[in-house]
Amino acid sequence: MNMLRKFLNALADIVYPKTCLVCKRQLQERTCVDNLVCQQCWAKIKRNLPPFCHRCGRHLEKPIKNICPACVRKELHFDRAFSPCVYEGTIKELIHAFKYQGKDYLGPTLTRLMIEFIEEYNLPMDILDLVIPIPLHKTRLREREFNQAQILSNHIARKFNKNVSSDNLRRLRLTKTQTELEIGERLLNVKGSFTATKSQDIKGKNILLVDDVLTTGATCSEAAYALKDAGANIVFVLTLAN
Repeated sequence: MNMLRKFLNALADIVYPKTCLVCKRQLQERTCVDNLVCQQCWAKIKRNLPPFCHRCGRHLEKPIKNICPACVRKELHFDRAFSPCVYEGTIKELIHAFKYQGKDYLGPTLTRLMIEFIEEYNLPMDILDLVIPIPLHKTRLREREFNQAQILSNHIARKFNKNVSSDNLRRLRLTKTQTELEIGERLLNVKGSFTATKSQDIKGKNILLVDDVLTTGATCSEAAYALKDAGANIVFVLTLAN
């Protein structure tokens, strides 16, 4: 099915003129981004700017302290999270297309935003041992045919010469989609839903956990809990948007 989808996408590109994935206007090859998004829409991506919360990575409106009010009130098991974009507008539409509309070819383009953020803010990639994508449950993976976090992880790891570990973290059960739930329900929905499968490969390691979006942080926190329970040292989180 994956090969057929790719063939049909390629055929559509030949038959129909390329249009921006966001505004649907015809693309001008010289001024578009990767022949996918027009410059006008790309420029509208809202960047996450410092100062950042030292837990969730969101912009701090009143930087009296290093942690935002939301993070003060909850326990998060990862050490720190980072995101280059604010989850609204253009980036929200692109992530939705990437994740739910089978546009896995958006991976390199979206990862570029994460790589630029890493380089601009000097994220400590040198101390990290492994890049681990948030896994999908096998049922969800079968439906979607790919894991968007895996694609992002592969590009990041290649850029910074890191190893990707895709089989050291497993999703134990099929949970409801987090976007359908209230904040309190999200924590319960993912509680105990991850396990580390190879503790010997995790123990003492510093890990970059990768996903597409961080909202309440519940999913990444539970994944980090499983990794730390297996002996991981530091767990940083990097998502496209928050």
